[in-house]
Amino acid sequence: MNKLEQLKQMTTIVADTGEIEEIKKYKPTDATTNPSLILAASEKPEYQFLIDEAIQHGKKKGKSHKESIDLAVEKAFVNFGIEILKIVPGRVSTEVDARLSFDVQGSIQKAKRYLALYQEAGIPKERILIKLASTWEGIVAATELEKEGIHCNMTLMFSMAQAIGCAQAKATLISPFVGRILDWYKKAEGKSSYSPEQDPGVLSVSEIFQYYKKMGIKTQIMGASFRNADEILELAGCDLLTIAPKFLEELSHASGPVLKKLDEEVAKKSSVTAITLDEKAFRWMLCDNAMATEKLYEGIRNFAKDTVKLEKLLEQKMQ
Repeated sequence: MNKLEQLKQMTTIVADTGEIEEIKKYKPTDATTNPSLILAASEKPEYQFLIDEAIQHGKKKGKSHKESIDLAVEKAFVNFGIEILKIVPGRVSTEVDARLSFDVQGSIQKAKRYLALYQEAGIPKERILIKLASTWEGIVAATELEKEGIHCNMTLMFSMAQAIGCAQAKATLISPFVGRILDWYKKAEGKSSYSPEQDPGVLSVSEIFQYYKKMGIKTQIMGASFRNADEILELAGCDLLTIAPKFLEELSHASGPVLKKLDEEVAKKSSVTAITLDEKAFRWMLCDNAMATEKLYEGIRNFAKDTVKLEKLLEQKMQ
């Protein structure tokens, strides 16, 4: 077996892309999307039918020009998700507008609009994960959505504070980022590289895995945002890993043994102690972590920028 096949035996593999053809190629269980991935896919000719249908939806349903654009963007996100669900047997993650990262009610309303569009297409809510930024407001929104049986994928996660907050919310899934943590430490410490086992992003996810399994937390952990295949292999045994097509390709052509690095039974024997967070404690823990603070807000800004670009793209096509 190649390394990807071996990895699939110990970890659920998720495709980190909005491109349907890539998903068909690698046969992952689930798929994740975000505004940047949808923007990139929407500019390709083979996916224009999804954009055109979204524009027609916006024109038909919108009571104003702005509302038409907003509805078209929502429908574009869902259209890609619907196409992806025709291929994967599991779930797709659809991301709430990053500009709502500090808006509890706005996030809840957006999540419910996505869900309504999926249900209109005959997709059961069990196959949808609503992606929310792991801000305090995102955690509060997730708490409410999960109580209503709407499953959440907490993204832009860079710290234990965020992981504990999301566990308290009983979020279905968290997506701790690996590569972006590595980027920050390389710049901060002036290093060109780290060995896989000392990679700061790998260590962050390993720490969260150990805490969750020791505490019996049901929230699933999905390592995300990788910079190299070594990071992925160093997290073999994680509940899920969401992997970009270029690394799926690399692993599918790589040979050699893949060792299980994260083990639930080993984690249960660790000596970590439980932490309970209220809003004040969460905000202080996050503030006290310069890397997590910087990468969280940078990620929110960048996803927001790509959502705005997508809005402009659809607005041009509406004219």
